[in-house]
Amino acid sequence: METAMTDRLLCSLPLALLAIVATGAAAGTLTGTVQSESGEPVAGALVTLTDPASGIGESVYTGAAGRYSLRTRYVSGTLKLRVRQPYFRDAQADVELGPRQRRRHDVHMVAMTSPAEISDSLPAAYHFGRIAFREGTPFARDHFQRDCLTCHQVGNELTRIVRDAAAWENTIERMHRYLGNFDGGLRSERSRLLAAAFDGSPINVRPAFPFDPLAARARITQYRLDTAVLPHDAEISATDGLVYIADQFGDQLIVTDRATGKSRYFPAPAEGRYRGGKYARLGLPSLGAAAEALFRGPHSLAQGPDGRWYTTDTFATEIGVFNPRSWRWEQSYEIPDGQRLPSLYPHTIRFDRQGRIWFTLAFSEQVGRLDPVSRKVDVIDLPPRQSLGVAGGTVPYGIDVDPQDGSIWYARLWADRIGRIDPETLAVTEFDSPVKGPRRLRFDRHGTLWLTGYSDGVIAAVQTPGIESRVYPLPEFAPGYRPAAYALAVDPKTSQVWVNETMTDRLYRFDPRRERWTVYPLPLRGTYTREISFTADGEACTSNNPFQVTALEGSVAELICIDPQ
Repeated sequence: METAMTDRLLCSLPLALLAIVATGAAAGTLTGTVQSESGEPVAGALVTLTDPASGIGESVYTGAAGRYSLRTRYVSGTLKLRVRQPYFRDAQADVELGPRQRRRHDVHMVAMTSPAEISDSLPAAYHFGRIAFREGTPFARDHFQRDCLTCHQVGNELTRIVRDAAAWENTIERMHRYLGNFDGGLRSERSRLLAAAFDGSPINVRPAFPFDPLAARARITQYRLDTAVLPHDAEISATDGLVYIADQFGDQLIVTDRATGKSRYFPAPAEGRYRGGKYARLGLPSLGAAAEALFRGPHSLAQGPDGRWYTTDTFATEIGVFNPRSWRWEQSYEIPDGQRLPSLYPHTIRFDRQGRIWFTLAFSEQVGRLDPVSRKVDVIDLPPRQSLGVAGGTVPYGIDVDPQDGSIWYARLWADRIGRIDPETLAVTEFDSPVKGPRRLRFDRHGTLWLTGYSDGVIAAVQTPGIESRVYPLPEFAPGYRPAAYALAVDPKTSQVWVNETMTDRLYRFDPRRERWTVYPLPLRGTYTREISFTADGEACTSNNPFQVTALEGSVAELICIDPQ
């Protein structure tokens, strides 16, 4: 990589830009131009500065003329610079950037030429797409997408390793067993299809990633979570502005301070619980070797009116309580069984306006209601439905509260159904979902229900009084290669919809008023994000946590925050 660098002190800047953050470093600025070997500007390249010691990374995009300006908030000293753009080799260098310094660093990027090099650089979606799907059968793309991408990508560097059908069958048997499926014929045919698709040869598809000036305004901050295992949902506290993260396979809560970039870890106490949770206590099949070693498994979290954090403890089948004033876990709430099935795997959690907790029970076809004051827990058995895929049940997944009438809405991932619960009578009404694989859902402040369709890479806006809906496909960058829309959140100030997508290493933002998508390439390959929460100053934050984390470039989970402006 060719570089040109000049240093000069900043003589005058607004005081806000010179504010010293808690790390002791004041803002420095790196500017430059990114060009191809022929001197053409490279627009939309992702320019990242990382502090190797703290693991904090800060990124901006180049504009239409290939220029960038990255004013750091956290990092200074000897930093790692990386410039990344599809179809070019990464440009990397060590950069010295002191407090209040301004440096120039121009970059010339070298185009990839080898088909194998290009193939290896592309996101998982384009490798997954070479499977010989058979529409109208259990081997259709939408079935594969819902059945096989639920916790991790298929097609990334880790999962596309060449193996024969027999080796694939061992893996698929384990994956299907976690979901309660023991169909040998389905397993064998999927094994054959995957072995044929991932044969080590380069893929030929060349997705086109257009430059978007709206995306180029953004900046990204990465906070490395060094000892996290599977930091699932991340939520911003309304009281202290810290980020609270439920680390499901770490059996802990993580608290990240965006002002310093530092994180604290609070293990959830076992306190006499069974190792392996309720599954071990009841003698049920385990959820894998990692889960067998754990006691609680906090997954989703919500802050209550009392300031405490309430977590869905998936393995223990409890609602956990964490007090941020004392930095201690408190007494949990045990979830009773339903009338038909033992309660299992509390999943997503929300508060209603009365201060009651609502949560889905993913593996027992139920929704729960908890009154933290009386400690009364009600378990609502949902109407029996047939699973439409590999899962043994329908997996009640996302849940939210209608701001207009207080009703509770949920999605059943493997049933293609959404439902409404009357919060007082607990009466349940279900409807056909407008999307396949309805996963997570949220209301905007106007009462429109937004939900993701994981099977087809779409989102839907639903007017709940009449269940009228409109479906918006996520952009695809090569015909027929659909994204996988996992979760979404609605910015409370702008009403724009942010979508976690798990196969293209990108986040998506939808402006309903203009019906316009903005897509943000993210710094790491193998990215798998779960849920978005918003800071008071307008950033969108989410955890990056594929399972296993070794599928993520660098093999360390992280918190990502995007400032769209």
